[in-house]
Amino acid sequence: MIDPTPYPVSGAWRPGDDPGRRRFLTIAADRPFALDHGGRLHDVAIAYETWGELDATGSNAVLVCHAWTGDSHLAGPAGRGHPTPGWWEGVVGPALPIDTERHFVVCANVLGGCQGSTGPASIDPETGRPYGSAFPMITIRDMVRAQARLADHLGVERWLSVLGGSMGGMQVLEWAITYPERVQSIVPIATCAQATAQQIAWGAIGRRAIRLDPRWRGGDYYEASPGDGPHEGLAIARMVAQVTFRSDNAFSDRFGRELAEHEHDEPGLWQRFEVERYLDHHGVKLVRRFDANSYLVIGKAMDLHDVGKGRGGLESGIARIRVPTLVLGINSDILYPIYQQRQIHQLLARNGTPTELVEIDSPHGHDAFLINVDQVAEAVGVFLDEVAKRR
Repeated sequence: MIDPTPYPVSGAWRPGDDPGRRRFLTIAADRPFALDHGGRLHDVAIAYETWGELDATGSNAVLVCHAWTGDSHLAGPAGRGHPTPGWWEGVVGPALPIDTERHFVVCANVLGGCQGSTGPASIDPETGRPYGSAFPMITIRDMVRAQARLADHLGVERWLSVLGGSMGGMQVLEWAITYPERVQSIVPIATCAQATAQQIAWGAIGRRAIRLDPRWRGGDYYEASPGDGPHEGLAIARMVAQVTFRSDNAFSDRFGRELAEHEHDEPGLWQRFEVERYLDHHGVKLVRRFDANSYLVIGKAMDLHDVGKGRGGLESGIARIRVPTLVLGINSDILYPIYQQRQIHQLLARNGTPTELVEIDSPHGHDAFLINVDQVAEAVGVFLDEVAKRR
């Protein structure tokens, strides 16, 4: 499917690469960073970007949490150090709903990621080699606790709001539950309170594709020659995920049953449809900028996500959220169906927590929170204005 020759073994950002707008914080230098499942990490790097300035009262800070294959480059053009433009253009920036002239906006690459924060491709300080298969299991809660250390460093005692979609929304919920005193409001988007069996099933298929790639080498592939990394497995995993990111109507309207260009006269088992070429494109695109092990580690953290675990169950976990909450869902989302956002909203309302549910009307499916930014921006802008008035 893919000619591996042009590709690096990993698409991870490495020390020595152009940092772009990234800034870096090292935590756990004097004592280890303890993880939910018993692992420990030393000298943990957190890559982050900021926009705007923290005001004198420290009350205008907004944290935006990225999704599975996102990173800290929330806004701004592609360029040196950033292979793609900001992933939430149209929502974040001067005079936009998340207004960088009024707000101090922060976005950090998650723990376990591959764009500057410590992850499997990072150097293990104890061995001097990439972690690879030795990188410990992490959870969404681990990611949030690392972000809390970043907040301390930045002088943010309490976020005006924490926002994010998909896996970012999982982090948002965990912020309000784990650090209720440090959050003034939250906006979870196209997310869930606990991963369902079907969501876990989609993730399992992607993980199996990577595991079966012989170039994955059990997770220790970083010293392989260029072109000899697990590109096929990662690309297939991304293709599987891409199907869940869009709706049936979106695929049908865009591709129908059209055959790919130049393949009309060559019938056979491997004759491609246009939708197959689209999936190939997204697989190749991810291979260039992501790391297979990070894909595995972060995907597993999403499957483990359950705000009720260790807290007496789902209702008890959600009951810890006491701040104004704007829940955004997408009516065509097949990955995180709208009933999951309605569930979050209903549980919050039952507990007397100020909450509003906005359903985005879009044919695009799960990715609508990145595509239909006009609807997202409008709802977010109104909500943040109301929250700011209560400061």
